[in-house]
Amino acid sequence: MSSDEQVYLGILAASIPVGFVFRYLSPAVKQAAALLLGLSVTIATCQIHTLHSLVTVIGTWIIIKSSWRLAPALSLSWTFLYLLFFRLVSWFGLPQPTPFANAVQLLLTLKMVSLANEVQTFHLEKKKEISSFAKSPVIGGLSQEPSLYDTLSYSYCYIGIMTGPFFRFQTYTDWLKQPNPQALPGWVPCLQRLKLVPIYAATFIAVNSVLPLSYVRTDDFLDRNFFYRLFYMIAVFFVFRMRFFAAWCGAEAGCIIAGLGCYPEKALSKPGGGPTVNYSPDPAEEEKYDFKTIQNIDCYNTDFCVKVRHGMRYWNMTVQWWLHHYIYPNAPFKSYTLRAGWTMFISAYWHGLHAGYYLSFLTIPLCIAAESAMEASVRVKLGPRGQSIFDWVHWFLKMRAYDYMCMGFVLLKATDTINYWTSIYFIIHVIAVCCIIVGRALKGGKKDGRKVDKEEKGEKIENVKDKTGEKTD
Repeated sequence: MSSDEQVYLGILAASIPVGFVFRYLSPAVKQAAALLLGLSVTIATCQIHTLHSLVTVIGTWIIIKSSWRLAPALSLSWTFLYLLFFRLVSWFGLPQPTPFANAVQLLLTLKMVSLANEVQTFHLEKKKEISSFAKSPVIGGLSQEPSLYDTLSYSYCYIGIMTGPFFRFQTYTDWLKQPNPQALPGWVPCLQRLKLVPIYAATFIAVNSVLPLSYVRTDDFLDRNFFYRLFYMIAVFFVFRMRFFAAWCGAEAGCIIAGLGCYPEKALSKPGGGPTVNYSPDPAEEEKYDFKTIQNIDCYNTDFCVKVRHGMRYWNMTVQWWLHHYIYPNAPFKSYTLRAGWTMFISAYWHGLHAGYYLSFLTIPLCIAAESAMEASVRVKLGPRGQSIFDWVHWFLKMRAYDYMCMGFVLLKATDTINYWTSIYFIIHVIAVCCIIVGRALKGGKKDGRKVDKEEKGEKIENVKDKTGEKTD
């Protein structure tokens, strides 16, 4: 475990007992204390590079105050252009930011874009209320435009400041204004979320020590036989998953113990977005709560869902919500595959400028096209047993596809990624292209194609309903 990972671990571990204390603070004290603690952690770990995040926050606030109508587009442009400057600061003779500063900047970018969209929605709905004399149907909208202090408090709230999860400004204000936070569930769901963390951490350390990533870059590795090289990507992705399973479950536990993202089950909350339906307490019934709003990882479904497109839903879930609501709908394409490609390109840019990110993320649309082609031409023609066998093969290939793409994500450099993929003969690219060719050759008829497209259309409908606050079950 590196020194940076030890710092992250220390911050996550400290956030749990600290979070318990925050349940006993008044809203004003809670807001100030969360800001002070988060800013202290940022300054201690990022030092002078804290100025990058501060400039981003103030710049976004100026944009919002200047033009709330254009704020979503301008804030996205501003924060993403600043990310470019942030990553190229050494070209301007400035010191290279620390990994901690990078983590803060990434999450802050998501928050600022989301805040601009929330403020725009607030003003638009306020205008509608005035003109129609009716209450806005939007679920969980802001009650007022945030001040500079509110914006700074949200930006530097200590919860998830480096590890996530992402949460909206509305989720943050709901947390501050909880009427009786001590009565909300805390220790039980927190321990439930932490129970597998020791296993994730132990397996991460054990497998990483035996099969380190650095070995892939050596000439000795390339001299190994094909099956060993192919197996190695499975081990690397396993280590990668265990690392993030442990980190994100720990980060969620920090949110849970503080009470952030706690809503009644009937609110039908979504990771990142929060409640999707209006809800009100029923005095006659005992209220049940969940923390789905801050759920960032579904460990089981990440591993055992069948499709590539579904695998993305269960990984880094709050960021996926952000991409689905702020990037995917505005993609300059109509095709689902091309929209997914655009979204993956933006996601790669958000992660960094390393070529490995782009090689990995831009392989996802190819895999989605391949699985869609095979579903439309093969699966729809099979009986129940045949479809079951198809799904098991599909799952196996889905996992190998993510193993394959993970190598680009962790190797980072284009040469290292291409060298590894060459050593296994670009096997996933070849399989994906073959599936597309076979799928088109077999076709499957227009009706079958429409059946497969229902899921994609359903996703679009769900996206529209999320924006209008309608129930989507």
